[in-house]
Amino acid sequence: MRKFKVGVVGATGMVGQRFVSLLENHPWFDLTAVAASPRSAGKTYEEAVGNKWAMPFPIPEKAKKMIVLNASEVETVASQVDFVFCAVDMKKDEIRALEEAYAKAECPVVSNNSAHRFTPDVPMVVPEINAEHIQIIDSQRKRLGTKRGFIAVKSNCSLQSYVPALHPLMKDFGVTKCLVCTYQAISGAGKTFESWPEMVDNCIPYIGGEEEKSEQEPLKLWGHIADGVIVPAEKPSITAQCLRVACSDGHMAAVFVSFDRKPTMEQIKERWASFYGPAQELNLPSAPKQFLHYFEQADRPQTKLDRNLENGMAISIGRLRPDTQYDYKFVCLSHNTLRGAAGGGVLLAELLAAKGYFD
Repeated sequence: MRKFKVGVVGATGMVGQRFVSLLENHPWFDLTAVAASPRSAGKTYEEAVGNKWAMPFPIPEKAKKMIVLNASEVETVASQVDFVFCAVDMKKDEIRALEEAYAKAECPVVSNNSAHRFTPDVPMVVPEINAEHIQIIDSQRKRLGTKRGFIAVKSNCSLQSYVPALHPLMKDFGVTKCLVCTYQAISGAGKTFESWPEMVDNCIPYIGGEEEKSEQEPLKLWGHIADGVIVPAEKPSITAQCLRVACSDGHMAAVFVSFDRKPTMEQIKERWASFYGPAQELNLPSAPKQFLHYFEQADRPQTKLDRNLENGMAISIGRLRPDTQYDYKFVCLSHNTLRGAAGGGVLLAELLAAKGYFD
């Protein structure tokens, strides 16, 4: 695998910072450009970030002195890279326009944003679950009139814990309905306790747009390609409540699930233990060796103890037991800015690289 030159658009925000951190010493990707808003453009990355650096480790040395480019100067950024990660904080219609501008400049875009998640010919991919959806890129290129350029997105952080846990159970047992309550860390809002002191000792029972994403995005992940678009699955039916809780990182989910053909608890645990996907088959650099980990202890997974499992790219599951209204219930956990955001984006880019979409 040759090294690809990579840019981060929206590099000064929290997810952008995570992308910059993950690209340090990456075996396939070399960070060669950082871009942000006009107010940051022209400064060094260290100056532009200032006291807003939110990672638990210093800014990578290489990134510190890089001059921040203006993200809206598409041709300038695109000329320096083979593809970009996009993590901008803008209105959705502005993000859609910006990402399409990069794609039409023949610069592929791997996006953390939600703006294109329901564009029918844009693949929204969790590499272990629906890697085959990247095939829709050929149809997207025809629509955009591009040879190299395209947009691929990752799904919302809120569903990164429970969708992987449901996925291995669907084929054999037929998941029919699911109720999920998510307990989401403040970094999902791009915040720290220092910047959001109101969240200390607090829980807010509302995150704008999150419940709709949690209910609808899984159906696109489980959909199929037909006539040049991705057709969402019709089931399972999902209902969700999403709460913001006083944790720095880590989204937890309490899941209630029913099946067409009710499995035993032993069958469920076996499916979780044996499950792997294309990310593991291809040995992608950021892929966890074991994607799903089940804890037998009654008080696990715990956010503080388990969010960094396999470099924050694995899913932790626990407390599987029968339920009085549904067939079973369990709890699961994912790291929201690693598996759920920038880490999931890097893993998607590795899949695209391995399959030749950046060539």
